Amino acid sequence: MPAAFAPAKVNLFLHVGAPEPSGYHPICSLMTFADVGDRVSAAGADALDLVVDGPFARELAGEGDNLVLRAARALIAEARRPVPPIALRLEKRLPVASGLGGGSSDAGAALRLMREALALDVSDARLEAVAASLGADGAACLWGRPALAQGRGERLSPAPAMPVLDAVLVNPGAPVSTAEVYRRFDAAGAFGSVEPPAAPDAFESPQEVAAWLAGQRNDLEAPALAVAPAVGAALETLRAEPETLLARVSGSGGTCFALCAGDIEAESLAERLQALAPDWWVVRCRLGGPWTDAA
Repeated sequence: MPAAFAPAKVNLFLHVGAPEPSGYHPICSLMTFADVGDRVSAAGADALDLVVDGPFARELAGEGDNLVLRAARALIAEARRPVPPIALRLEKRLPVASGLGGGSSDAGAALRLMREALALDVSDARLEAVAASLGADGAACLWGRPALAQGRGERLSPAPAMPVLDAVLVNPGAPVSTAEVYRRFDAAGAFGSVEPPAAPDAFESPQEVAAWLAGQRNDLEAPALAVAPAVGAALETLRAEPETLLARVSGSGGTCFALCAGDIEAESLAERLQALAPDWWVVRCRLGGPWTDAA
């Protein structure tokens, strides 16, 4: 059964500007991708269908028309020819509403998988346009490679060269509403610059990456912590640990990440957190990408 990997997205920084008349906020974000994520597979069927299973499937129960189905329908329309029906299976390994771009990454995996499985004559540019139409993270999550995202997230440029970063992801199990985070962000009125920050062409070590990132920010972190204080507790815990070079909330919240100097430090941190807070979702990972669909 053909399958595609849907990596977790991590916002190393996220600068958010004042809302435009349309209501959308311009952003500038350095996105990278983890070697952990969901998986989408496909098989022949009598009609377009989606089955969701995996550790976090229950959190999507009753959602119905999720991003995977929307992506499938959009690609079928873009193909401009009759397309054989296909059954999709989503193995949901990432927490839902967690700031990891899970839905967008799932949609991107479905688009790549369907184009290949059904031999659709859809160019990369057209596929990216379909992905971008599904949400702000859609274009970046389609390819799963580090990128600087601007505009509403659809304007992508290459990220500075970085080593693969050993990291730990932590989610305390408190889903965070992106809409509520933005409502609080707008109410505070603390809009930041969305001009790309000055950066070297390449970073030589995780320590250099962490030191540079310390001068950046996640403008949605404070409102996310106000919405879900449990996320703040997780962030404080990470920042107090000796292996942590830098800890921050990813995206609009739910999940925090800690950058570490190497795999030994990341493994040690993850093991201690799992013992300290067994109810938290704690995963050791590597950040970079793109990761192979066979991952």
